[in-house]
Amino acid sequence: MILPTLQLEKKLWNTGYHYIAGLDEVGRGSFAGPVVVGAVVFPKNFQFIDGIADSKLLKPRQREKLAEIIKKSAFSWSIAEISVTDINKVGIGKATQMAFRKAIKLLDKSPDFILIDAFYVKHLARKKQRPVKDGDKICASISAASIIAKVYRDKLMKKLAGKYPQYGLAKNKGYGTKAHQEAIKKYGLSRIHRKSFDLSRFL
Repeated sequence: MILPTLQLEKKLWNTGYHYIAGLDEVGRGSFAGPVVVGAVVFPKNFQFIDGIADSKLLKPRQREKLAEIIKKSAFSWSIAEISVTDINKVGIGKATQMAFRKAIKLLDKSPDFILIDAFYVKHLARKKQRPVKDGDKICASISAASIIAKVYRDKLMKKLAGKYPQYGLAKNKGYGTKAHQEAIKKYGLSRIHRKSFDLSRFL
């Protein structure tokens, strides 16, 4: 398993940047529920937390435990959520960008530099950000952001599972598993499904 490091953050700290935010999204490809973005800013004297890794590679209990440690260790952190209503209005691409910008705004102050998994954040200066390929696997700040975002979204999807029990959301977290597709065929689409994803093909 590839483990993330602070290599990118240290290079930026040594160049004179102080307030470096790692960003990652969760739920972009999900059939139901919101898209969520986490942002994490570690202090310069940050001691690497053992166990930080791409959130998808961790077990739920590991993620939950790490999320609490990350929040306590971070200089600042935030979580932004964009609703299904907005996703259906503007599409998932624009909604994800909205979530990135919202997460940045929710931090205690504006970051000097942004490290982000795969994307540029639109409407922000490109010279102050870097999309990192496989960022959630190799960059500590981005991995940490993915962990806090996934823990938040998973809890939210479990709550929604109570309102919409027929879709198995507690297990699939809204993603298009075979069982979820079959549930859509049987029960139709709910208010929390992304109509902009053309899910009618499963009906």
